[in-house]
Amino acid sequence: MRIPVREVTPGCETAEICGFVHEVRDLGGLAFLLVRDRTGIIQVTVPKKKVAPHIIDAVRDVSRESVVRVKGTVRAIDKAPGGREIIPEVFEVISKSESPLPLDVAEKVPAELDTRLDSRFLDARRPRVAAVFHIRSAVAQAVHEYLFSAGFVNITTPKIVAAATEGGTELFPIAYFEKEAFLNQSPQLYKQMMIGAGFEKVFEIGPIFRAEEHNTTKHLNEATSIDLEMAFADQNTVMEILEDLIVSVYRKVEKDCGPFLEAMELDGFSVPKTPFPRLPYAEAIEIAGKKTDEPIRYGDDIGTAAEKAIGEEMGGHYFIVDWPTAIKPYYAMPYEDDPSICRAFDLMHPRMELSSGAQRVHQYDLLVAQIREKGLNPESFSFYLTPFRYGMPPHAGWGLGMERLVMTMLGLPNIREAVLFPRDRHRLVP
Repeated sequence: MRIPVREVTPGCETAEICGFVHEVRDLGGLAFLLVRDRTGIIQVTVPKKKVAPHIIDAVRDVSRESVVRVKGTVRAIDKAPGGREIIPEVFEVISKSESPLPLDVAEKVPAELDTRLDSRFLDARRPRVAAVFHIRSAVAQAVHEYLFSAGFVNITTPKIVAAATEGGTELFPIAYFEKEAFLNQSPQLYKQMMIGAGFEKVFEIGPIFRAEEHNTTKHLNEATSIDLEMAFADQNTVMEILEDLIVSVYRKVEKDCGPFLEAMELDGFSVPKTPFPRLPYAEAIEIAGKKTDEPIRYGDDIGTAAEKAIGEEMGGHYFIVDWPTAIKPYYAMPYEDDPSICRAFDLMHPRMELSSGAQRVHQYDLLVAQIREKGLNPESFSFYLTPFRYGMPPHAGWGLGMERLVMTMLGLPNIREAVLFPRDRHRLVP
């Protein structure tokens, strides 16, 4: 039916394209249209004295963002996008767009984020916005390629569950026939069970749901998590994999997404330098205490202000390691010589946390004890605990937020810009 716009070169004699009308300019005896598809923009030049009257009528009546088919002669012209233009012999309006538009796709008139999200289908036509999701697609491809090449098995775990991963009330309840059920907040328990099944190296990329009443630029109630679990590994092994994965993703984007990075007009894009520093929790809160007005004590979680202060000090990606056992989940393995500290870590970008992980408890009795210490009932986790009674390898893993990875990689101001249709405390449509 057509060829992509980017394949129309000054060397072509004729071409047939289809796309959206990006802009229209009528200069009297001459009209110019910019037609856009996902591969680029091309100029259609209409010399009114040289084309058929019905083409002039169609061009005069066409509105921005209408879908058109254009067939004609290709000419080289320096001032046009891509150094070429089409003189139409056929100009067909396939689907006419209403006017006025909910927002300006040509980006001459800025729109607030809520307006953009309300008309996301139109917002995503903007080259700068579309670039984000082409890059996100490349990120997902890079993750799959890296983990498959490293021998990991892709799994799919339930999103409707009977119990919380970590206890607590931050779950969305759902009607599930005559039973109580929830949307899953993490595949954690299931990927550990697959380690018990002997799969040794597993990963999943899928949705997670958290009923947290946040209204910030970095939180969502439905997000995409990249999760990994590995047998016969400690926290250091999976930290090295995570570090290498991040660098591989950046390299993939740098190599394959040049036009999309250009469309976003980023100030700079660079592959992170390795190795990522490993900062003990005790030193991290010491840095935060010196650089913020908020008091932070040993055993406190690291909040937004502290994250920012530590990030400014570190300057790039880094790990916070050796966390207090009391503030990490029950499945984090404590050190044998000091059980008050566990083998947990967070991967940090200077702006925010990207990933959380740990070596896991693989001993049944210790896991039951730690569940009780968190004030939870082991009976609620019987389906999870049972595999630990029949031989469980030592293992470690992590979960990495896809949206946060894309957001920090591209310098986006709001995490909602890294997901097509965000779900937050207030947004349920579109």
